[in-house]
Amino acid sequence: MTFDATDRKLLHLLQTDSKQTNKALSHQLNLSVTAVYERIRKLEKSGIVKQYVALVDKTKVEKDFVAFCHVKLVQHSQDYVVMFEREVKQLNEVLECYHLSGDYDYLLKVLVKDMKAFREFMVEKLTKINHIGSTHSMFMINEVKHTTAITL
Repeated sequence: MTFDATDRKLLHLLQTDSKQTNKALSHQLNLSVTAVYERIRKLEKSGIVKQYVALVDKTKVEKDFVAFCHVKLVQHSQDYVVMFEREVKQLNEVLECYHLSGDYDYLLKVLVKDMKAFREFMVEKLTKINHIGSTHSMFMINEVKHTTAITL
């Protein structure tokens, strides 16, 4: 897919506020509404725009205790990796999970109400997953930067 400066600007505008109307976008891009519609469709069909979401304020829904958990598996066999990844995907408290190089195998971003809820998550859910050798957790003190927008 060819990707030009207008597409980049359109993606920036959509990442800033995806609820803007095609008419509003057309004014900002100096394009017709139809041209904006076609560009958005092209971005969606090519998979560049994967989905549209609402970003929820975690403090207003009482999920503002953020923990980062390093997880080390007992073995790095394909079976252990596949099983761990399948099971961790089922944990609603885990917002993000990354397979890493280095001392630990995975990094999880966990959102819960408070320390008590985090302990319950660790004891009742995470550590019940087979093949975990060890975990190491860190807690967020302050969110300095958080964005979902990718600069193009």
